[in-house]
Amino acid sequence: MNTNIYIIRHCEAEGQSSDSPLTEKGFIQANELSDFLSDRKVDRIISSPFLRAIQTIKPFAENKNIEIEMDSRLSERVLSSSFFPDWMDKLEATFRRMDLKYEGGESSNEAMNRIVEVVNDIVASDSKNTIIVAHGGIISLLLNHYDNNFGFEQWKGLSNPDVYLLRLTNNNANYKRLWKG
Repeated sequence: MNTNIYIIRHCEAEGQSSDSPLTEKGFIQANELSDFLSDRKVDRIISSPFLRAIQTIKPFAENKNIEIEMDSRLSERVLSSSFFPDWMDKLEATFRRMDLKYEGGESSNEAMNRIVEVVNDIVASDSKNTIIVAHGGIISLLLNHYDNNFGFEQWKGLSNPDVYLLRLTNNNANYKRLWKG
């Protein structure tokens, strides 16, 4: 069975909290994203419950009259409950040591496992073409699952928004970036 999963990183947002909305530019990007996706066949949309993710896909969902399903497993990865002035260095270390875990946070493997569960659930369903909307950190871990060369530098290269197509066929998986920014 062939499964296509469009992996979408949210548009530009005002902040990092779960209730941070899109910026004015982000709302424009969401409409551009809707146009970009308009000719693609989509059976389902599954989104992080974070406001910026929902607002990113809402124009497309409304145009296609597809319900947005919320899944907390698509929420952004929590690096730590503590503030790190050198958080970029701490994050980079978690790409080299996938089980590294800071206080109140998730290891890369823990976060990866929850987004991979979402993909496995999609594959087990009847959906052939699904959109998932999430966040840069968790998306980079999903792509790392299929290609361990996708790491910290590739995470830094993600745009807001960004779109990848993950194709799963039997025991084969490949992905490609569709969004040209």
